[in-house]
Amino acid sequence: MTAASAISRLELRLAPHDKARITRAASLRGMALSSFVRDTLLREADAAIAASEVVTLSVEESRRFLAALDKPFRPNKRLAKAMALAAEVKRI
Repeated sequence: MTAASAISRLELRLAPHDKARITRAASLRGMALSSFVRDTLLREADAAIAASEVVTLSVEESRRFLAALDKPFRPNKRLAKAMALAAEVKRI
């Protein structure tokens, strides 16, 4: 596989005024239009992915979370039963 065949294309349909705006922004940054669009899209993609993967806790939630981590693990009855059944399944 050559380097050229490993590259995919992405086509966009834009209103002329939108393309002019993006072209102007690329020019102001001293970038080719395709490089500007690629960099901007990748930055936004990273932000969207990060926003979906990061959990932000309030101060109180952080305190409760850390306190829970400090407590020893004690399963409730239903979980203890499920864990025992799972252990039996593994032995079979």
